[in-house]
Amino acid sequence: MHIGYAAMLEQFPPSDAVAYAELAERHGFSGTMATDHFQPWLPQQGQSAHVWSVLGAIGARTRGDFGPGVTTPTFRTHPAVVAQASATLASMYPGRHWLGIGSGEALNEHVVGEYWPEAHERISRMFEAVEVIRKLFAASIAGREVRHHGSHFRMETTRLWTMPPVAPQVLVATNGPVTARRAGKVADGLITTGGPYERLAALVARFAEGARESGRDASAMPRVLQLHVSWAETDAEAMRNALTEWPIGGMRFSRSDIRSPFEFEQLARTVRPEDFEGRMLVSSDPDVHRAHLQRHLDLGFDRIYLHNVGRNQQRFLEVFGRDVLPGLRA
Repeated sequence: MHIGYAAMLEQFPPSDAVAYAELAERHGFSGTMATDHFQPWLPQQGQSAHVWSVLGAIGARTRGDFGPGVTTPTFRTHPAVVAQASATLASMYPGRHWLGIGSGEALNEHVVGEYWPEAHERISRMFEAVEVIRKLFAASIAGREVRHHGSHFRMETTRLWTMPPVAPQVLVATNGPVTARRAGKVADGLITTGGPYERLAALVARFAEGARESGRDASAMPRVLQLHVSWAETDAEAMRNALTEWPIGGMRFSRSDIRSPFEFEQLARTVRPEDFEGRMLVSSDPDVHRAHLQRHLDLGFDRIYLHNVGRNQQRFLEVFGRDVLPGLRA
């Protein structure tokens, strides 16, 4: 069982995020997932530090695993550059760094001025990026050069000159069953975000199906969940935090094509308390949060990175470290 901390770089300054990751370990959390954003979801969140810079500091200040959850090596950054960044961290912190890869959202990726494609093309680009990164990792470990000419990416003959003996695990982000099955065939693990239990159970099952089809044992592969919750000292405060800090948790529509924090700000005004039902737990009761976490572990997730949406991070880490984590079972 592995319960880590989700450092939200769109919500906290980088120095604070690193300090919270360090504090989380002291309270019993096992590792850190850091978000990769160029812009925050909402203007009031006010931050968007460069994830690779922050991950280096997290590695230096903590002892557990860490990685970006998730980065998008398809628009802002070429897959070869992401592979270099990941290999560098894995070389500095052996056995601790993993690489989470997703298909991206316009909020962050449109800033470089490229055409923003439909979902099927974004997913195709993501899987080709995974292919490029894995080829580069494998060739570099063997001391060989490699090239790639595909539908979306070109990479001329090269290798990574800083490369650890063992490549970082590559986890693919999925939100649908087809992508989950494909991830099971080609990736080292699955990564997704919280939502209805039935949808998450289906993703885990389809991922396992894909792994079996490729001759692998899904039970030995990471199944990673980023879980947003709103905890505070009272239910009323927890709901205020949800509505103020993380209304996107109550948005029941795709966010992938929205380009501006100011657009999200307008949409956030339509979110009501009932919209969080079944999508994000809002409660002041540690026992309710423990049961919620346990149910996700029972679905088959072996790593959960927890984000409390309020600004009360220090108190959250203290209470969950004392009253929630010790009662969980693998």
